[in-house]
Amino acid sequence: MDSSYSKRKDTIREHADLVASTRDSWIDKNRYFYENDYRYMRFLIPEGLRILEIGCGTGCLLSELRPGKGVGVDLSTNMIEVAKANHPQFEFHVGDAEDPKFMKGLGGPFDVIVISDTIGSLSDCQKALENLRPLCTPETRIIVAYYSVAWAPLLRIAQGFGGKMPQPQQNWLTAGDIGNLLTLSQFEVIKREWRQLVPKSLFGIGGLLNRFIAPLPLIRLLCLRNYVVARPAPNFAPPEQPKSVTVLIPCRNERGNIEAAIKRIPAFCKDMEILYVEGGSSDGTLEEVRRVIEKYPKKDIKVLVQTGKGKGDAVRLGFEAARGEVLMILDADLTMPPEDLPKFFEALALGQGEFINGSRLVYPMEDDAMRFLNLVANKVFSWLFSWLLNQRFTDTLCGTKVLRKSDYEMIRKNRGYFGDFDPFGDFDLIFGAAKLNLKVAEIPVRYAERVYGETQISRFRHGWLLLKMVIFAFRKLKAF
Repeated sequence: MDSSYSKRKDTIREHADLVASTRDSWIDKNRYFYENDYRYMRFLIPEGLRILEIGCGTGCLLSELRPGKGVGVDLSTNMIEVAKANHPQFEFHVGDAEDPKFMKGLGGPFDVIVISDTIGSLSDCQKALENLRPLCTPETRIIVAYYSVAWAPLLRIAQGFGGKMPQPQQNWLTAGDIGNLLTLSQFEVIKREWRQLVPKSLFGIGGLLNRFIAPLPLIRLLCLRNYVVARPAPNFAPPEQPKSVTVLIPCRNERGNIEAAIKRIPAFCKDMEILYVEGGSSDGTLEEVRRVIEKYPKKDIKVLVQTGKGKGDAVRLGFEAARGEVLMILDADLTMPPEDLPKFFEALALGQGEFINGSRLVYPMEDDAMRFLNLVANKVFSWLFSWLLNQRFTDTLCGTKVLRKSDYEMIRKNRGYFGDFDPFGDFDLIFGAAKLNLKVAEIPVRYAERVYGETQISRFRHGWLLLKMVIFAFRKLKAF
């Protein structure tokens, strides 16, 4: 081992041992900053999961995350002694994250692995990240939190004046540097976020600036804190292959498209359920579905009748009843070609994404497929939602969305954060997937003109609803 490598590690260890007894008092001294940091970490990480924290210090963050199983690792013996005394419900170990033998001994797997600030103290960041791989499943999330490089001079000044806990020399890494190290270690970055433009309350002014100004494009790059969320790369940890699928088709006044959907959906999975949810049609849609069920007895076709209203209600009703491991939505107007469904299934099965979203706005579309104002509005809202969700969305309102039922169950379980707000059904899934840090992949589709019936979208009424969704998402995803 390089002598400078060993010397740096000894310096980090000795310093941590020295400040262990005062660590919690420094946290109390900067309570506003830490409370905001903990709040966002709780937003990223649902309660009750198996969590490993690398560089856990005295265990404060681990305690705030309320894990079902919590394991903390730190280089400092003194830090771990304080952590064990303060949080005996968790498991703490003295050890080196850069030692592969030690890391394998932690067992696992873990749902979430947190590296908060510790990335700055590691001697070999890539080696430490590589050592996390045996502790992961394909669903594990790695969350790295660190300070912005732009704040380095101010933090040194604060440290000099006693406003920040003293630290030895740190690695000053940008969010891009961290993302590159994760990629080199066979992880895939899902999203980045920047928070805390002002790390002090300033009699409430700091809170207002952090909620409403800090999240804005460009300005957010000036924030003190950045977060990178990643998952194991699909080529390293391929997901378990799904064996069954449910294609959910919400339908209202779509009588002329019912049998066409059955004829056009390819047999891309051996065990396929096709589930219609009928929403109170006046054109005989329900009767047509029942006729089609009788006509195709070898296909597993079912129908549910809505008691509520709207596509959102239809999706929730259908997904609750669906038996497939994979859940797919196909709009009954068939403007998204059913022949493209195998692409969505394959992208999910190969691990290219965990939430597969169709996009009608990449390829040219048929002349009368979408009115001009609708197209412009969709483009604008796609940019807004990409910013709000920190993942690329070129089309939020394409009806075709695909995910595993296990991930949908997690979205349903955490639905209380957003509430029952979405008449479309699209945003309940999109926002839920974003909060759970699911990897989004988009499949471009060629948007066709409707051949039967009339669109049920009102450009002004639904445009107003979309604007309300933007405001709602800003409040729930940014300004909290």
